[in-house]
Amino acid sequence: MRGPVTSTLTPPVVGAPSSDDRRVPRRRRRIRWQPAWLFAAPSLAILLVFIVYPIIQSFWYSLHNWRIGADVQEWLGLGNYQELFADELFWNALRVTLIFSVVSVVLQIALGYWAATALVRDTWLNRVVRSVFFFPTIVALATIGLVWRFLLDPRIGFVGGVIQMFGGDPVPWLQDPDLALPTVIFVSVWKTVGYAMIILLAGIKGVPDSLYEAARLDGANARQLNWHVTLPSIRPTLLFVTMILTINSLQVFDLVYVMTNGGPLFATDTLVTMMYREGFTNFNLGYASAIAWVLFLIILVLSALQLRLFRYRDVD
Repeated sequence: MRGPVTSTLTPPVVGAPSSDDRRVPRRRRRIRWQPAWLFAAPSLAILLVFIVYPIIQSFWYSLHNWRIGADVQEWLGLGNYQELFADELFWNALRVTLIFSVVSVVLQIALGYWAATALVRDTWLNRVVRSVFFFPTIVALATIGLVWRFLLDPRIGFVGGVIQMFGGDPVPWLQDPDLALPTVIFVSVWKTVGYAMIILLAGIKGVPDSLYEAARLDGANARQLNWHVTLPSIRPTLLFVTMILTINSLQVFDLVYVMTNGGPLFATDTLVTMMYREGFTNFNLGYASAIAWVLFLIILVLSALQLRLFRYRDVD
């Protein structure tokens, strides 16, 4: 007897997509992405022309003795960087920039956090005080620098007049090499502390009340609440504020340029003011581009360290 006849055909799997069905999502995905790239094309073109291309071009300049008006732009390779690291003015500008950044950012974060915790309640008085703190932030740095330069003038300034009224001698705030940098740092902190306060205030308001209630039930006092509840909860906000303020402080230019122009005796000369002087006064674009790339690497390294220090994980 013959056994049962078995079919060699594989039965179709119920619910399995056919070849035509598998091609449909791919065609839909292609049609869906084409309009997206079309809408993004103007922004991408602006990004490439005004950001990506100048960055690449500045690196190319840094490898040449590139001077405005010169017939031949001599190839130097890393010569600009070697000359830069042997330049005492560069190391002075780097020292001034780091001192300015560290002191100003620490003061802005500390004072901003103190103001945010003090003004966290939504009363009409707190709203008014918040506005007063935040108002200097919306004013241009050049305007702030001009106003404070006039106020601190030892001959006709308001601050000097008040000191003379009480029998003191006018202080050359911006003319003394020992006082110029602390004065510029004070003005920078005065202008930016309101920004830090507003951002940190938003982070504090996002902390759940249940965390504070549980800590109070465990007997935590106000200092312990700040240290063990508020600060760990706003760590992403602290990271954002610290990175933004650090990047801005490392690139400070207009405030220093208006108030002191890097003086006296290069006491407030930062990397950006030095870069401006080399590029637009001495017309040495290659050397100025090398300074710009060194500053970029410094910002990159410090940003990576801050991301490492304030790294946030959900398990925390």
